[in-house]
Amino acid sequence: MSFKPNNCQRMTLHDSYLNLTPRVQKIVQNSWCKDFAEIVFPAINEERFSVLYDDNPASRPNTPVNFIIGALILKENGNLSDDELLEAICCDVRYQYALHSTQCKEQPVSDRTFSRFRERIYNYALKTGHDLLDEEMEGLTQTYSEYMNLHSNIKRMDSLMVASHCKSMSRLEIIYKVTANAIKLIDRLGLRDLLAQDLLHYLEEEDFNETIYYCKSEDVEPRLQKVIREAEAVKRLMAEDVWHEMPEYQLLIRVLYEQADRAEDGGVVPKDKKAITPDSLQNPSDPDATFRSKAGKSHKGYVVNVNETVGEEGSLITGIRTEQNTYSDSQFCKDYINQKNNVDPETMIADGAYGGVENQNLAEDKNIKLVTTSLSGPEADPIFAQFTFNEEGTQVLSCPKGHAPIKTTHYPKKDTCRALFAKNLCENCPNRDACKAKPQRKNFAVHVSKRMMQRAQYRDKLSTEEYRKLTHMRNAIEGIPSVLRRKYHIDDIPTYGLIRTRTFIQFKAMAYNFVKVRHYLQRHRDNCALQPVIG
Repeated sequence: MSFKPNNCQRMTLHDSYLNLTPRVQKIVQNSWCKDFAEIVFPAINEERFSVLYDDNPASRPNTPVNFIIGALILKENGNLSDDELLEAICCDVRYQYALHSTQCKEQPVSDRTFSRFRERIYNYALKTGHDLLDEEMEGLTQTYSEYMNLHSNIKRMDSLMVASHCKSMSRLEIIYKVTANAIKLIDRLGLRDLLAQDLLHYLEEEDFNETIYYCKSEDVEPRLQKVIREAEAVKRLMAEDVWHEMPEYQLLIRVLYEQADRAEDGGVVPKDKKAITPDSLQNPSDPDATFRSKAGKSHKGYVVNVNETVGEEGSLITGIRTEQNTYSDSQFCKDYINQKNNVDPETMIADGAYGGVENQNLAEDKNIKLVTTSLSGPEADPIFAQFTFNEEGTQVLSCPKGHAPIKTTHYPKKDTCRALFAKNLCENCPNRDACKAKPQRKNFAVHVSKRMMQRAQYRDKLSTEEYRKLTHMRNAIEGIPSVLRRKYHIDDIPTYGLIRTRTFIQFKAMAYNFVKVRHYLQRHRDNCALQPVIG
């Protein structure tokens, strides 16, 4: 299939919009589809997606890319399935008007158009690591920003957990299922003769129920040991290189690595439950999903990090990123800071999980004021903000009273300094208890670090009026996870895997932004309509 840009949308005598009555035309003009047709559709960069298609002009041309992307944004905006979207495009003139296809006698879409396009996006991302939709969202956001006059240097950041569509499974279920999948692969390839007699039960229809659901609690451990031994036996059967590229074999190797230990006799035994890491396989149908406990709740799936640009009259999602849910907020913040190339000053407001001394220092280097509602980690007494250090943080230069230490010893492993001060200086000092100065035989010792000093200094900043106002601005971003859950059903994405899940989430963010810009335009239209006529 070759790439062909959709540069021309001409109205014809049979145009479905022109054949509407004036009353219906007015309804269409006053609905959401007019803003979409005039703002979103022309801004979609088709050339960006030309890499997904063949460069042979003799092959069949593609369905217009701007039509597909526009339709997928409308799909998320209306919370439709692919089949419902197809029906809406074929039967609803508003969708046709929004997608510039009212002139078509037959809409250029089939029941597989959208799934095939998503598959092209997936395969390209898998092959190159390049996220085309992320670039497209950035381009659309710039267009929206122009309409909203949103040229702000104030950003907000927050994250939310997104549930995987796969079911929760126990250890026994996971190992059994992976082993069964490998054995069924061997059987499908006509190699059943390779299987020992004690492995054939995996091919029986009722074996899963008998092994899992009819298992008493006291039988779980023996069955777990048995299934792990059988998984090891299947692994030995698939030792030849021909198996190594097959997903069933790769998951079998992964499960044995994550769930089993090597015994002294050379066999395999189940790992202690506490030794299993959060990034272990949660379900064979979704190998990318991971486990995380946050705020006292267990989550299985992914984490979405949202960057929002805030202006006087509105805000937009200007970046959205999906990762396995073991990815920390602090790391999201580091990644954002490191990718910033321009030198324009910027203010980033986030919660305490995005903070930390390291992130604060990185932000300062990139001309970013990182404002967090709190700092994660242990509290530092305000008195430590008044200590001074050399640039490397290996030497204490003075205490809050301005006294230099007799000697400073730096401990690199903990990045802490032990400073010795004269006894006559500390003995009657009013800061002695706050500094936690410990009396020695000839002097007083204070344990302090440059990190403690920086944490204490930042806590002083948080108490200022400027920072209080900025931290209060963070609360509004909490509405985005709520909207993504309630309106866009982000926890019910009908697909598996990180890249496929990421694709759906990006279209949901694009739909969210379209609603924001439309509300902005509607407010301004209403305000103009209410303006009194003078003269």
